This record gives sequence, structure tokens and C-alpha cells, in this order.
Amino acid sequence: MTRTQAHDVFLCHAWPDRQADATDLYDLLRGEELSVWFSEVTLKLGTDMRVAIDKGLATSRIGIVLVTPAMLDKLRTDRSVASSELSALLRRSLLVPVLHGVSFEELDQVSPMLASRGGLSTKEDSLAAIAEKVAELVGELNGEEADALSSASAG
Repeated sequence: MTRTQAHDVFLCHAWPDRQADATDLYDLLRGEELSVWFSEVTLKLGTDMRVAIDKGLATSRIGIVLVTPAMLDKLRTDRSVASSELSALLRRSLLVPVLHGVSFEELDQVSPMLASRGGLSTKEDSLAAIAEKVAELVGELNGEEADALSSASAG
């Protein structure tokens, strides 16, 4: 990570998923030794959620959106934090949708921009395998960053 990046991954999820699927994915990502911004752990009592989320988004290398039926419902009906978070994430170059209990076709009906991103699905991989793939991506980014630093100092 660069000095301005506090986390490898920003994990975006729907509120109803926070104590089950999102926590499971968080635990698996941490098991891969990744630093993860996760609201259930990172947000402290009394914190302004929107400010903390904005900071988390700005200081994370990769955005992951856990797309579940609850997330699709939120995106269809709610213009709250989840929608604001997704809008900010869609502006990132590295955003990985992780579909869990939904299809890419269902996502495309609600958010074509998010569905157009290369993503992963628990219909094809377990959450553990998905966490491994995210860790590999972070490793590749670390390698590219190290190569860039070596080239810059050699030149």
C-alpha cells in the first residue's frame, strides 16, 4: 500500500448483510492478511457514517461490492448511504462486484454500470476462493507498485 492508502480493500454491503455474509467475507479477506475497511469494524460509535465512508473509499486500493438480494433491493428503492457509496465506488478504476445469491442478469437490471465490471460469483466460487482471488489481485498491485518504484529510482 502507498502511504495514502490505509486499506487494501473497501467492503461495501447492504445493512441487512452486515452480520452474516458481509462478516463472513470480511473474515476470509482478513484471513488472507488483507487490510479491510468494513463498517462493522471500522466505524466507531458516534462517527459520522458518510464522512467515515468517504475517507474509507479514498484510502482503499480496491472496492468490493457484495451484491446480495438485500443490496439489489437497496439499490432499487433506496437513495441512502448504499447508493452514495456505490456511486463513489463506480468512479474507481478497481471495483469488483461479488455476487452472492443473485445473477449478473439481475444486477444488470438494477445497475448496468456495476454489472459491466469484471466480477466474481459464489455460483462459481466459494467465498473463500473469492477472498484468495482478491488477495492475488492485491499482490499483483503490490508487485506493479514495487516495479514502478524500482524503475523510478533506477532512472
